[in-house]
Amino acid sequence: MGKRALVLVDIQNDYFPGGKWTLHGVEAAADNAARLLAAARDAGDLVVHVRHEFASADAPFFTPGSDGARIHPKVESRAGEPVILKHQVNSFRDTELEALLRGRGVDTLTIVGNMSHLCIDAITRASADLGFSATVIHDACAARDVEFNGTRVPAEQVHAAIMASLAFGYATVQSTEAYLAERQ
Repeated sequence: MGKRALVLVDIQNDYFPGGKWTLHGVEAAADNAARLLAAARDAGDLVVHVRHEFASADAPFFTPGSDGARIHPKVESRAGEPVILKHQVNSFRDTELEALLRGRGVDTLTIVGNMSHLCIDAITRASADLGFSATVIHDACAARDVEFNGTRVPAEQVHAAIMASLAFGYATVQSTEAYLAERQ
C-alpha cells in the first residue's frame, strides 16, 4: 500500500442543526469523522479538508464568506493541513486536489463527510476513475431526505443506496470501528 490521505468533504456548519441545510445524523457522522481525523494525524497521514462554497450569495446554503460555509469545529483544520475550496459537487473538478495528492505521493484515500448522495458519491467515483484506491467510512457520512417524481425517500435509504452502489464498484465501504481496528 502506498501513502494514504484522509479527505474530509464538506463537514461545514450549514449541514448542522441551526444551519441552512441540516442533514440526518450529521452530529454522529461528524463525531466519527473527528475520531478518524485524530487517528490520521497520529499516523502521520496527509489530512485534506474540502470546503464547498457556491458562487452566488443567492445559494440555498454555503454562501460565500458565511459562517455556514465554514468547516465545523469538530473537524477544524490545523496549520499545515490543506483546505481545498470547491464550487462543484466533485471535489476534483476545478480544484488542485488531484495535483496535491499526486504531489504528496498519495494513492489511497479515506473519504468521509457530506452529503453521501452528492459530494461523497462524486469524489469516490472520480477517485476510482483517476486511479486512487478509496475507502468510504459510511458512518462518518450523512445524507438528507430527497424527493423524486412525487416520492419522498428518507435519508437512511438514500445513504444506504449510495453506500451499496459505491461498495459494489468504486470503493471499500467500512464502519469507523472496522477501519480503526484494521489500522491498529
